[in-house]
Amino acid sequence: MNGDIILEASGLTKEFRGFVAVADVRLAVRRGSIHALIGPNGAGKTTCFNLLTKFLQPTRGIIRYKGHDITAMAPADIARLGLVRSFQISAVFPNMTALENVRIALQRRRGDSFDFWRSEKVLARFESDAQRLLADVGLTEFAATRAAELPYGRKRALEIATTLALEPEMLLLDEPMAGMTQEDIDRISSLIKRVAANRTVLMVEHNLSVVADLSDTITVLARGQVLAEGDYETVSKDPRVIEAYIGAGHD
Repeated sequence: MNGDIILEASGLTKEFRGFVAVADVRLAVRRGSIHALIGPNGAGKTTCFNLLTKFLQPTRGIIRYKGHDITAMAPADIARLGLVRSFQISAVFPNMTALENVRIALQRRRGDSFDFWRSEKVLARFESDAQRLLADVGLTEFAATRAAELPYGRKRALEIATTLALEPEMLLLDEPMAGMTQEDIDRISSLIKRVAANRTVLMVEHNLSVVADLSDTITVLARGQVLAEGDYETVSKDPRVIEAYIGAGHD
């Protein structure tokens, strides 16, 4: 395996009762890059993403992370290796404040329970790190706000903060811009750029302007197979990609 490749899939296939959702996909994500997985509706993006993050087990194929075969591993086990997924639907505790959500994530990373009757010294350590993570995602002023009361874009930023609390080496984002206003999209795009400065990002994203702005490499799926790969300029001019998007009525 090339030392520059942090996540690699070969022959990745998933069948559901005879229906082939993903067929013989090969994928290589370079360390330190932002790699986007795109395609028209029904292309197999979500299935492929779920295979890579181990929320689905492949019918065939091999997945390697940092050279290690993780094909049979569970999501929690690969998260401990530094491969962490952030969900499309915001996965935070709605009745806890932004600060409490991040503090819980920090406690999980360090193997501590979620108990809050720890010493002042221990809680102060979590508090300091939690405040730093909130600042990193632009949520300092929302530290005392319940997650349920946060605007949608800010809630997604909080989700990224709780993911970063686990200290991922590679971050996998499932449609990070879904349902956002343009203001939120701009904010989260800037956040992803900052996050990617010292880690690898793989994301599934429908917003092609976001993909064009953020991605170093783009893999285009169609009918469960890799159709094209390269930078945005290359794949956007590929006749097969144009036909796939127009034929699917995808904007």
